[in-house]
Amino acid sequence: MAVSEKTSIDQKRAESEDYVEYAERKGSTTVTEVDDLSAIEATAASKAAWLISITISLGGFLFGYDTGYISSVLVTIGTSLGHKLSTSEQELVTSLTSGGALLGAVFAGLIADRFGRKWPIWCACAVFIIGTVLQTAAYSVVQFAVGRFVVGLGVGSAAMICPLYIGEIAPAKYRGRMISFNNMSVTLGQLVASAIGAGLATVKGEGWRGTVGIGSFPAIGLAIMLLFCPESPRQLVAHGRLELADTVLLKIYQTSTREQRQAKIRSIEMSIQEATSSLVQESLWVSFKRIFTTASTARAVAVACITMAISQLGGFNTLMYYSSTLFAIVGFSNATAVGITVSATNFVFSILNLVLVDKFGRRFLLLISVLGMSICMLIAAVAFHYIPIDLATLTVESDNVGWPGVLVLVTIIIYVGFYSTGVATIAWIGTELIPLEVRALGTMLNTVTCWSTNIIIASTFLSMMKGITPSGAFGFYCGICFVGWLFVVFCYPDVKGMPLETIREVFNHGFGLRYSKQWQREHKHEKKVVQQSFGH
Repeated sequence: MAVSEKTSIDQKRAESEDYVEYAERKGSTTVTEVDDLSAIEATAASKAAWLISITISLGGFLFGYDTGYISSVLVTIGTSLGHKLSTSEQELVTSLTSGGALLGAVFAGLIADRFGRKWPIWCACAVFIIGTVLQTAAYSVVQFAVGRFVVGLGVGSAAMICPLYIGEIAPAKYRGRMISFNNMSVTLGQLVASAIGAGLATVKGEGWRGTVGIGSFPAIGLAIMLLFCPESPRQLVAHGRLELADTVLLKIYQTSTREQRQAKIRSIEMSIQEATSSLVQESLWVSFKRIFTTASTARAVAVACITMAISQLGGFNTLMYYSSTLFAIVGFSNATAVGITVSATNFVFSILNLVLVDKFGRRFLLLISVLGMSICMLIAAVAFHYIPIDLATLTVESDNVGWPGVLVLVTIIIYVGFYSTGVATIAWIGTELIPLEVRALGTMLNTVTCWSTNIIIASTFLSMMKGITPSGAFGFYCGICFVGWLFVVFCYPDVKGMPLETIREVFNHGFGLRYSKQWQREHKHEKKVVQQSFGH
């Protein structure tokens, strides 16, 4: 390294330390100061920022493909594993991926702050490929189940890290939209898996193995393209690598000045004044305990995790995992093909979310979508009451689907539209609420919430259908959605357009509903200044 370059870095570090010391002498750092240091947000977002977010979103595709193909595989696998799968075995192989994902999320969360965002994603890709090979070559329930669990480890790691990584790379103006790319990739993966599964369902023999095996290709692609993506600038600053952080910020904000980039670095440092050292030196237990001993941090993590729980317990995953089985129960002859409607609707409305999330904000979309989900589940519960179903075998007792079956199909499609427009994506955008010093661990808790509640749904749906009838099961999901809507009304603040370093102040004011509204009003005119650029 040249002497002049080393001197520049030392000066930059000294300036940052002087500013932090100044802020500490004042006793506290005001939100206005942080906003002033984030003036770089008013510059154009480069094409590189969008390309990075799209690339990392391939991790979402892995998530989506895995959850999408199991629906068709359960219907077409037949006796390939030695015998026809029982209801309990279907629930087992479905939920094991969620169990693996839970552990994978914990692992990724434990190493993300120490080793950055990229290494956990590479590990996730490798593990996903191994699990896919195990499933594709399985001729017993045990090997297939192990493969499902191993794939889950990779899916959980990717699902935890990718939204976190994108959120830290993204300019504040487009953060919601860029994280939405990840969810759109999830829905695209589910659609592709459902389509391939339906197509190979007509192939005689072992067509389902092709459906599973194809899932390894996007993992290989993500691992290769990740080589060309930079590390998160916030991670680089946290570990004292200011020169690289400046380089990454220049790549994201190509029209920014050196002064603006240095100010952004100071802003990041101010948000982690004490946490910078803890990320490197403190034990994981101390960092983890910080989440529950700091009231504002606890509120932020709780809002993110409860929103995630709503997205999982509200019933959507029953449709994703068991859509073909469900439509066969209702009486549709080509249940696998009909099941594609769920994935297709999910994908289309995830694009709508991409357009709306930064324009109308997270809170508004949640208020509309979660209430809509509750109403749809109520209608489905009523419709199931008029469908004659043998609860012992979960088969329809009539050759004619009739209006109740059609109503269930239409209601489910509308439900998926509400789900994908709102809580599906916003549950993952919720990582933006978590303070940087515990963001990896907080995001780990958020992802653990996702997969633990996912396990509950995947392992109980068919049993609930038998035990409390389909009407009772969907009525239960209706109640969860309504309680979730009440939570959004009273506890979910809207932080659209806020720099991550500013968001931490929201939860210093309770749940921050009034504070966030006031901030939105005061900075409304500034948002009009920011221009998007694809020309760099």
